[in-house]
Amino acid sequence: MPSFACDLSGKIACVTGASSGLGRKSASVLADAGARVVGIARRQDQLDAWQSETPGNTATVAADLSDRSQLPATILRLAEPFGPPDILVNAAGINTRQPADDVTADGWDQTIDLNLRVPFFLAQALVGQMRKKGWGRIVNFASLQSRRAFAGGIAYGASKGGVEQLTRAMAEAWSADGINANALAPGFFPTELTGPVFSDIERSDALARQTCIGRNGTMDDIAGPLLFFCSDASAYVTGQVLFVDGGFTAK
Repeated sequence: MPSFACDLSGKIACVTGASSGLGRKSASVLADAGARVVGIARRQDQLDAWQSETPGNTATVAADLSDRSQLPATILRLAEPFGPPDILVNAAGINTRQPADDVTADGWDQTIDLNLRVPFFLAQALVGQMRKKGWGRIVNFASLQSRRAFAGGIAYGASKGGVEQLTRAMAEAWSADGINANALAPGFFPTELTGPVFSDIERSDALARQTCIGRNGTMDDIAGPLLFFCSDASAYVTGQVLFVDGGFTAK
């Protein structure tokens, strides 16, 4: 019988958005599971803070992924510490929260660029080395708004709906080469992006009641699903979106 322990010893992982929120938690989870992890984000001070509190083999790359001119250099830099990644976690994201009537061209472009364009072109640049190894894992971050419309979320929802289809298209393109692509769709977790939600206790409590479980997410709730998608436990799972939302979308 095969062992499906989520041991990532010997694997190299790249996590975008590693300076805060679910990206930071994801980077720590993978490091705890034995992977050598490169965290990417704009803020070097926050990356340093993550690295100082995370045991294991870790490295950081400070880069603005939304700047297209930086991408080639960033790809070279992220492979310097440990070699080409086996695992890519696309956790970086932005939500401008502009109502539909107030969406600006700059806000739209910024949202689509970071949430949708960057995950594809970063993955495209890394799959060649994964293909040579015959093994790779891509984990995108979708959202409740991949399927539900929230007020002030038209650009964000469009980008995350795109992430869901992007994940399926990645699976179709690359899974025959041993590179599985899946996505996590978190419910409401306490992050920088959801700060306005959790600062409003009445609203936060109402969202918790909307779940089947009766509470909002905690950072530890993302660990198991992430490790499943990043390990051999998901060897026959690709092109899927897993809603880690306490049953929010079931009601």
